[in-house]
Formats: sequence, structure tokens, C-alpha cells
Amino acid sequence: MNTNKKEIQKRYIKDIKSADVWSVFKIMADFVKGFDELGELGPTVTIFGSARTKQDEFYYKETVKLSKLLAKKGFNIISGGGPGIMEAANKGAYEVGGVESIGLNIDLPFEQIANPYTTKGLSFDYFFSRKVMLVKYSMAYIIMPGGFGTLDELFEALTLVQTKKMTGVKIFIIGSEFYKPLLDFIEKSLLKHGMIEEVDLELIKLTDNIEDVVSDVERSLVKQIAMLEEIGLKDTTYYRSLTSIKK
Repeated sequence: MNTNKKEIQKRYIKDIKSADVWSVFKIMADFVKGFDELGELGPTVTIFGSARTKQDEFYYKETVKLSKLLAKKGFNIISGGGPGIMEAANKGAYEVGGVESIGLNIDLPFEQIANPYTTKGLSFDYFFSRKVMLVKYSMAYIIMPGGFGTLDELFEALTLVQTKKMTGVKIFIIGSEFYKPLLDFIEKSLLKHGMIEEVDLELIKLTDNIEDVVSDVERSLVKQIAMLEEIGLKDTTYYRSLTSIKK
């Protein structure tokens, strides 16, 4: 194990298992940094997926295409800032230009090296603060194939939308062959045993059609703007940020 990995692991042990009051300030710093940098982004989509996907693999290429389509419509892109699918998400937006390509990175003893395709990059000490920033400022979450981290982010997003902690957010899962066994489990086990309701299945859209995803995100933006107008929030910063999208 190299020196950098050892130092990161030692820091986690010290921060989490000790009663060091300075950890509280580091946690606060993570949140303040995110709020300051991301608070007025405008229409934004977060793309999740594996750090281990190679550049020559199908879903890497599809993520680049999807990100480019969204960027051409004026949507900023947020990813976890690392390699694999995260890199592909940033790369598409970065190559199109005219939007923010945001990477929200984290110090890990393996895998997480910042990719070079961001216009705005933030680094977090803690997973939980980073996860808040990955979802807080986006109007859609796109889940590409991934491992434990991606599934964690998927189910957290579903929980936030199911419990109405986040409203007006769309959740898209890309990769029918990859994710169908998971969706079957959700329907045949969770729904069957009453752990979720039938309506909860409607929170997920499983598809392989990235053009449809872009169209759905655009429609969602129009609905959100109309809702804000209806309830008299046209003078808010949030409304202005949503309507700032390029035509």
C-alpha cells in the first residue's frame, strides 16, 4: 500500500472513530463549499455510474453521447468527478461547452482519481456531504451501470423522491439488460411483500433510449417552470436559474 493510501485511511479512522471536535468543522466546510459553489447553477442533471468502466466500453460511449445531448440543450452535468462513467459524463458536457461540467470528487484509498473534463471541480472529505451535493441541485438523476456506490446512490435517490424530500425529480435507469434483474427483484420481492407500493414503481424509468431521456428531462423542466409561475415564484433566484437555459 502506498503512502498516500495509508494517510487517507489513517485520516478516516481518526475522523470517524475519535471525538475530535475539528471533524465537525470539516463536515461543515464540506457543506458550505458545496452550497457556495452550486447554489445557482441553473438546470442540471446528475449522472451516476461505475468508476471502473473503460473508455472503449459501450456504456462509457453511451454516457458521452447522452451528456453531449443534454449539454446541447443547455443542461449542466454533475458527476462524482472520478474515472469511468463519471469521466464520460463530464467529457460529453466539456466537449460541447457552454455549460458547467461539474465533478464532485472524494478522497479514497483506491479508484477515485479526478478526471480532466470538469469546468468546476470540488473535493469532499465525507461521502454523506458529497451525496447531498450530487442530488440537491439536479432535476434528474441518470443511473448508468455501476457497483455498490451506484446502487447506493440509486436507492438514496428513490427514497428521497418516494418520501417527498425531493420533488419534481426524474430518475432514469439506463441499461435494460444490466438492471432488469434488479427491477425484477424490486417488483417480485419488495412489492410482493408489501415493502413498497405499486405507485413506487412509477418512480423509475428503465430504458436504453438516451434520446427519450433527454426529451423527458426537457419536459420536466417546462413543468417545473410552469409550477413555479403558478405559485408565484417568478421573482426567485431558483426560477431565474431554471429559465436561464440557452434556447
